[in-house]
Amino acid sequence: MVSFDNTEIAFYDRSDAELNRAQFLFKLVGNPTLVKLGQVVLNVGLELRLPIKGIIRSTVFNHFCGGETIEKCESTIARLHRSGVYSLLDYSAEGKETVEELELSTLEILAANQVGKQDSRVPFSVFKPTAIFPNRLLAKKNANAQFSQAEQVDWAAAKQRMNLICATAEKNNVPVLIDAEETWFQDAIDELVEEQMALRNSQKVIVYTTLQLYRKDRLEFLDKSLQKARKKGYHLGVKLVRGAYMEKERQRAQEQGYPSPIQETKADTDRDYNLALKFCVVNYPEIHLIAGTHNESSSKYLTELIAQNQIELNDCHVFFSQLYGMSDNISFNLAANGYNVVKYVPYGPILEVMPYLIRRAEENTSVAGQTGRELSLILKEKARRRAS
Repeated sequence: MVSFDNTEIAFYDRSDAELNRAQFLFKLVGNPTLVKLGQVVLNVGLELRLPIKGIIRSTVFNHFCGGETIEKCESTIARLHRSGVYSLLDYSAEGKETVEELELSTLEILAANQVGKQDSRVPFSVFKPTAIFPNRLLAKKNANAQFSQAEQVDWAAAKQRMNLICATAEKNNVPVLIDAEETWFQDAIDELVEEQMALRNSQKVIVYTTLQLYRKDRLEFLDKSLQKARKKGYHLGVKLVRGAYMEKERQRAQEQGYPSPIQETKADTDRDYNLALKFCVVNYPEIHLIAGTHNESSSKYLTELIAQNQIELNDCHVFFSQLYGMSDNISFNLAANGYNVVKYVPYGPILEVMPYLIRRAEENTSVAGQTGRELSLILKEKARRRAS
């Protein structure tokens, strides 16, 4: 049985100064008032062009991101791999609209996949559809609204970007994970991802879809996705997460007067997440699974499912995944016990990754127990070091 309480393994390569910085950060994001105040100060500072990038870089950016470029992520990749943990380079750009921005994002996504071709420490690449598709077009497609002639041209260009990314992943033999987004984009994204899986996944999984289990409908969607894969003759690649847009989803549903797509309680989300884990493992090897979770109970449950179904610990069809800078006790203890673990390593210019960093702060504030658990482990490790 894997224990997630071994802080010596979790923080073995973290200096005392890094632990102190982490303690400060998690105390900060554990306070909702300070998080909201910090966002206001940040927005004002950026608007007034105050020299705050250095402060951001030395605090939240260095803790949660690998660097501003792929090259600057090398020390992070090496550091993780010394503990047997793989890296997933995530160019954390999103919400792009201009052709120039969308093309730049595409080039970065292609470059990250190219790293995987040459470096076994980076077995996957990843992208957010909103980094290569204009939001307005995804929303319009999702609503089954008719495109203008100009929009049809822009949509075709965006589909070409996606096809290029997935074709490159297939050529490089480096699978690509396509992240989930808000519900008002997701139906359109699901259609696009299914199209690429049918094209690329006949022999092995090259394209992975992402399911957010805080949605009420995702278990049914998972079952239907497997049925489609069987019917069309391709393997299903699935990344499971709980979800990152809960409060935004609920607020929009209330404002626009439709039922919230989000589970009523966290317990409902936890239940569906674990049921999805079981579904994927029971249907191994038809489904290739990446379990993105910071939840210790779900992580332990997956280790039990792996044992019950007699799957090798390091079987390439099953990976655990956490975000860089969070839940190191899960990542490094799993890796130390022989499981496949990959860390999301966000990178990009500081201002580009600010939406990602803000979500991390909001996530740690809103998820009950997340910040307290991180802090308790840091304090435990500091006490262990003082006693040794």
